[in-house]
Amino acid sequence: MAFPYYRPRRMRARVHLRRMVREASLAIEDLTCPLFAVHGSKVREEISSMPGVFHLSVDRLAEEAHEVASLGIPAILLFGLPARKDKQGSEAYAEDGIVQQAVRAIRAKDSELVIVTDVCLCGYTTHGHCGIVHNGRIDNDATLELLAQIALSHAQAGADLVAPSAMMDGQVKAIRHALDGNGFSKVSIMSYAAKYASSFYGPFREATDCAPGFGDRSAYQMDPANAREALREVALDIKEGADIVMVKPALAYLDVIYRVKQRFGYPLAAYNVSGEYGMLKAEPERMD
Repeated sequence: MAFPYYRPRRMRARVHLRRMVREASLAIEDLTCPLFAVHGSKVREEISSMPGVFHLSVDRLAEEAHEVASLGIPAILLFGLPARKDKQGSEAYAEDGIVQQAVRAIRAKDSELVIVTDVCLCGYTTHGHCGIVHNGRIDNDATLELLAQIALSHAQAGADLVAPSAMMDGQVKAIRHALDGNGFSKVSIMSYAAKYASSFYGPFREATDCAPGFGDRSAYQMDPANAREALREVALDIKEGADIVMVKPALAYLDVIYRVKQRFGYPLAAYNVSGEYGMLKAEPERMD
């Protein structure tokens, strides 16, 4: 029996041939490194729930960001722990807020590093929710104004991308209008477009002290069973002006990541969240 004319193994015989025809690849240029900023000086404290990840004061954070850049990682994603919390999460949009300080310090040291900032209220509010609370409920529309203020303050400090994660309807549009209306049309938006309610966020909530003080976040984060809804959420954020859309968590929703990419062909971020990170860190220890 004659062999077929097309032999797939021909393109697998040598490593460079395999690389030439590789359909999907992951390189260091695709990565973003999360960093956690805290007040104080010379602070570098390991987060117990996330081994190898640290709370860093602004002075140490600038050094860490510089090391990240030297490794070839092009971007960082900043989260902040405020000095104090209130019902409005006012440090989130304060000129001297922890994230704003961190952005300015990092930008002074690394002009080329892409600085992404998380835009949300949960870590800054006494109630721990991602929006303004009225009569025990999250007020979506009242929250939009504050999210826009946060994003604008980050842009003023020098952020390249702002990343709204509150899952409030209309948040991308509100932020885009605020940025464009104040001369920051070049600042991009990476929206947490399909952010599922998940227990995988547990270590992160410990790291940022942002667990909700009552109830949970299922009223605004997505139902874990819904994939078609994710496509609708992504479509809305693209229409409102998002430059990058995100699916979060990543490993548990690879099917959604695939469907979003196939449907929209849009720049897509996959967030490997704290619980997923924890599993990857724990597995080698378990096997030992």
